[in-house]
This record gives sequence, C-alpha cells and structure tokens, in this order.
Amino acid sequence: MALPPDSSETFFKEVEENLRRDQFQSFFKAYGGWVIGAVILLLAAAGGWIYWEQRQKQQSAAQSEELHAVFGDIADQQMNTVPQRLDKLDDSGNDIVKASAMLAEAAVALDKNDRAGAVAKYRQIAGDSSLPQAYRDVGTIRVTALEFDAISPEQVVARLEPLAKAGNPWFGSAGEMTALAYLKQGKKTEAGRMFAAVAADKQVPGTIRSRAVQIAGTLGVDASASLPALEQQD
Repeated sequence: MALPPDSSETFFKEVEENLRRDQFQSFFKAYGGWVIGAVILLLAAAGGWIYWEQRQKQQSAAQSEELHAVFGDIADQQMNTVPQRLDKLDDSGNDIVKASAMLAEAAVALDKNDRAGAVAKYRQIAGDSSLPQAYRDVGTIRVTALEFDAISPEQVVARLEPLAKAGNPWFGSAGEMTALAYLKQGKKTEAGRMFAAVAADKQVPGTIRSRAVQIAGTLGVDASASLPALEQQD
C-alpha cells in the first residue's frame, strides 16, 4: 500500500538521516584517531605559539631594561661588566636591542683606543641584513669615517653613494666625505657641487652646512645663498 504524501516525505528524510549517521560513524571508526590527533596537534601548536610570543615579549622587555642599565653604567664610567653584558645582548631576538648593543660595543672599543675592534663591529652592523636599515646606515657612516684614510676614494664614493643624496638623514656626513673623496681624486668640480648641495639641505646640521659653504667657495662654487638660512637656523 502506498504511503500518504506526508508520510512518504517523512520516511525518506528518516532514511537519509540514518544513512548520514551510518556514514559518519563509519568515517569516525576509520579516521577518528587521526582527527583527534590532528585537533590535539593544532591546539598544541596554537598554545606553543602563544607561549613563545609571550616569552619573546618578556625577554625583549628584560633585555631593553638591561640595555638601559648598561648605558647608565657606561655614562658613569663603571665599565667592569659592560663588555660581557653587551656581548650577551648581541644575541637578542629584538633587532633594536641587538643593533643598539652592537653600536655600544663599537663605541666602547673606540673609547679603549681599539680602532680595529670598532671597525670590525661597525662593519658587522653595516652588513647585517637582519638589522633595521637605519642602524646599518649608522654602521656604514661610522666605519667609512674610521677607514677614510685607509681605503681608496673610489671605495668611499661607492660605499656612500646610497646615503650621499639630498634628503637622506645621513646626507651631511655622507655628502661631506664623498666631496672630500672627490678632492682626493682631483675632481674639484664634483666636490664643489657636492659641498653646495650639502649646504643647501636644511635637514643637515648647521655646523656641517656652514663648513660646506666655506669649502665650496674655495672650489669656485658660490653656496653663500644658504648663509641667511643658516644664520636664522643657528
């Protein structure tokens, strides 16, 4: 006997639900262990990441405090433990702490008249791609200043080329050294133009701009138009 329309629809729904239930039970029997394992691994990985991230933050905060304390000891000339503490901070996972510690190490080396040690540290900073570019630029400027008389003027110009451009934060120092390197090469015209460009850049410190105006003048380049601005700035 045929089922009424409503009963027929209800029957097929029950069959469909039972079929799905059987399929799910069969799947869970076959793969349930893998599913549970995957969920556990996912939760463990998420928990591990949260723990690692929190630990990194705690370490960074502690290292920042230690760096501040080291700087205080340097200022007070209490240098007994400074080198060892800075060396540990060299391995910091915080790139700002790491870079700052390395710059401090170079400065301490210079204070001890260890020029070779300072050069090596600044060179390391300049070549470390994991550090922020601003710190690498400091390393480039400082190592070039220390090596200026020991390397060729061509090397000076090539090394500082990215920084010796108007608007760059290091244009004053990089431009001045580049212009002096041009003078070593006998390129007075290029040197005069570079000094004039340095004098015209309002972001460059006033002392460097004043010096650039004077030297440019001796090279036949009139940069005196920058003088009024310098007088107002000073």
